[in-house]
Amino acid sequence: MNLFMESKDNEMLPLERHPWEPFMPEGAKVLIMGTFPPGSHRWSMDFYYPNRTNDFWFMMGLIFMSDRDALYNRATRTFDLPAIKRLLAERHIALNDTARAVRRLKGNASDKFLEIVEPVPLADLLAAMPDCHAVATTGEKAAGVVAELTDTPLPRMGEQIVAADGLKIWRMPSTSRAYPLALERKAEYYASMFRELGIL
Repeated sequence: MNLFMESKDNEMLPLERHPWEPFMPEGAKVLIMGTFPPGSHRWSMDFYYPNRTNDFWFMMGLIFMSDRDALYNRATRTFDLPAIKRLLAERHIALNDTARAVRRLKGNASDKFLEIVEPVPLADLLAAMPDCHAVATTGEKAAGVVAELTDTPLPRMGEQIVAADGLKIWRMPSTSRAYPLALERKAEYYASMFRELGIL
């Protein structure tokens, strides 16, 4: 099944384009990819995983700083974007999403109700990062998009496959709070991947 076939029934829905450029620090070793950001009314910062109810930055604080709130200020209820970008640059972690343009079929952030109209040009992204030989997806839909773009099977959650060109493709648990896994268990999965890639 082609994930990128547009439905004629949905053509009247607004087309939404990705708001951010890829974050590609020098020497990036892994590209972490979600599906698409939530609506801007849910953002607490102008960057990837901006929703306070997403576990991604709490998980990254736990993994790299042993403190789930290391990248979050509970008093102001905002993420520390300069600290986030420093961490990503120091650890050689790139970010982008798998969809460049979507339609929201139900008007919410659920991957289940996203129609991917234009996928990201993954090969071009990787070509711009010569040290990056690994992609990690944060959830099932993103994993499906990468599988289709790379003509590879869908890995099982927490596992990796290796594409014909040597690209390692990891399928990580979703960091959405809707995914029923404790933050600490999510952190264990991601930390294991980071250790294997020499990042942690």
